[in-house]
Amino acid sequence: MKFSQRLYENVKPIWQKNHDHPFVQGIGDGTLDKEKFRFFMIQDYLYLIEYAKLFAIGSMKAKDVKTMGEFAKLLDSTLNMEMALHRQYAKEFGISEEELESAEPAPTTLAYTHYMLHVGNNGGLAELVASLLPCMWSYAEIGKALDERPGARDHDYYGEWIKMYSGEEFHELTDWTIHLLDQLAEGKPEHELQHLEEIFLNTTRFEYMFWDMSYHQKTWPGE
Repeated sequence: MKFSQRLYENVKPIWQKNHDHPFVQGIGDGTLDKEKFRFFMIQDYLYLIEYAKLFAIGSMKAKDVKTMGEFAKLLDSTLNMEMALHRQYAKEFGISEEELESAEPAPTTLAYTHYMLHVGNNGGLAELVASLLPCMWSYAEIGKALDERPGARDHDYYGEWIKMYSGEEFHELTDWTIHLLDQLAEGKPEHELQHLEEIFLNTTRFEYMFWDMSYHQKTWPGE
């Protein structure tokens, strides 16, 4: 069994909760409150700024030019595709450029990104990939599932989001990252594999928390 398959089996229950979350379901059937998605888009924009840094760190920690180039491609895709989608949505949801750029991260956003950057800065390349992969992999799975719903990709507000994460290019980048983690895990002793598994599980948990934060628009206590 490949290490990625072991990870997938381990997080299946949480993965299914992500798919079943009312925020995700609302994107798929078009019933999600626009204010909830508006909150999500702002927080996800802030998240992506920090997430992109992981690909820059990955390029630095890579041992060969090809891997460096793939991380550079991931960095470019995040900065110039995903974030462009967010800026486009910002206009549609009445979010000014000033509001987007001056927004503050909610507690879950802050905790999630700080955890990944801590792992990325202090661990090796395998640890970094294990920390960033759940976001890519789960979005690819969710995008694919939602795209299979009749009419979902044509929704006025959420169709473009579904097209982005069900698209061939995003899935190719995700598959490459999964394959890289399998390569990096080869030959590692069990205690190191368990450590990678713990990192992957933690960021998978954070993914669920991010959906839930967005659905309930959770900010700091008292705000």
